[in-house]
Amino acid sequence: MFRTERFKAAAQVGTSRHMPIKVLMNEGKELRIRFIEENHTALQLFRSRLSEHKDVEYANYFIKHPDLSGGEYEPEFYIRVKKGDPAKLILDVCNGIASDFENIKL
Repeated sequence: MFRTERFKAAAQVGTSRHMPIKVLMNEGKELRIRFIEENHTALQLFRSRLSEHKDVEYANYFIKHPDLSGGEYEPEFYIRVKKGDPAKLILDVCNGIASDFENIKL
């Protein structure tokens, strides 16, 4: 089943889609996480929302080339904040995105 079909199937039965992540670094005002099975679409949305936030100094993601990365090519997202907790900010942005899409019907 293609990714779009899985998403539509989950939406039809009313289940939520989870976005697994792995925390690679969480030190002070910096956070680096790996998104599992995600692509530019979701990551660009996060980067855009975070870059608009007044407390964010820098936010970007990187996708390594599969032939040059030794098999590790899941996207990594990096955020550095001016103040506050970057992990809490990611969760706040995630909740905001989820609420924006909450009422969409497929």
